[in-house]
Amino acid sequence: MSDIMSYLFETKAIKFCEENKPFWYTSGKIGPYFINTHFVYGSEADATELLSYIDKCLADKMALPQNVFTKVLEQYNTNEIYHNVINEMKEYIENNINLSDVDYISGGERRDWFFSNMIAHLLNKPHITIYKDLTTVVSDSNFENTTPAPKILDKKVLHIADLVTIASSYIRAWIPAIRLLGGNMAYSCVVVDRMQGGNERIENEGVKSYSLVQVDNTLFETALNKGIINNSQLEMLEGFYKDPDGTMRNFLVNHPDFLENALHSDEKTAKRAKLLVDENLYNLN
Repeated sequence: MSDIMSYLFETKAIKFCEENKPFWYTSGKIGPYFINTHFVYGSEADATELLSYIDKCLADKMALPQNVFTKVLEQYNTNEIYHNVINEMKEYIENNINLSDVDYISGGERRDWFFSNMIAHLLNKPHITIYKDLTTVVSDSNFENTTPAPKILDKKVLHIADLVTIASSYIRAWIPAIRLLGGNMAYSCVVVDRMQGGNERIENEGVKSYSLVQVDNTLFETALNKGIINNSQLEMLEGFYKDPDGTMRNFLVNHPDFLENALHSDEKTAKRAKLLVDENLYNLN
């Protein structure tokens, strides 16, 4: 098992639901696990602190890259988990991608920057910081100089991200932002692939896609062997991996109280449960 998979468990970056208590997702759907890849920055507390710091820095897009880099470099030099995750990612990239074919590293607002800045620094490549509004700035590999991104006609970019689910951020923002500069996002490397079709969507855009950890039955069985989940939880996880909507629909049919209780729960849960009902997300009507 890779060290990164161990760290995902250790930092609770992957969190499995209790038996018969799936999590409510923002979409109104339900599922048996949550992933917060950025927790491998060291811990949930460390990751939350960096996100808050990034939010404060967003007001100055030119200063942000150096400010964020200063933080992640300090964490890299002092936190063993983060140090090892970055090194494993760097080694994976060196073993799978011809770096003479890469002109720039890019990372998108906000969680990508937990990883992309350090990878750019260690690989000695300039870094393109992509904001959600598709504006871009470029920094040297030491983040000492940042300028508005120039045209990078025909230059090849490796995008670094924390997680891919259905690749909506790639399709909406990251790939178009690089194309606006005249560049070619040739490669993508993420820490975790949720195996929900994002990889295929990225590759359909002509981007070669890589991931260090895949959320699949191998990961679930590892969790079982480590005593993190039981056989009943494993059964739901494996069903969800094979057929997410079908598995969760069957759960709701067999556990009608789950939805009813959620509709009368705390405000956040009730809002998500109402979305499930109003949008008929699992064809329960």
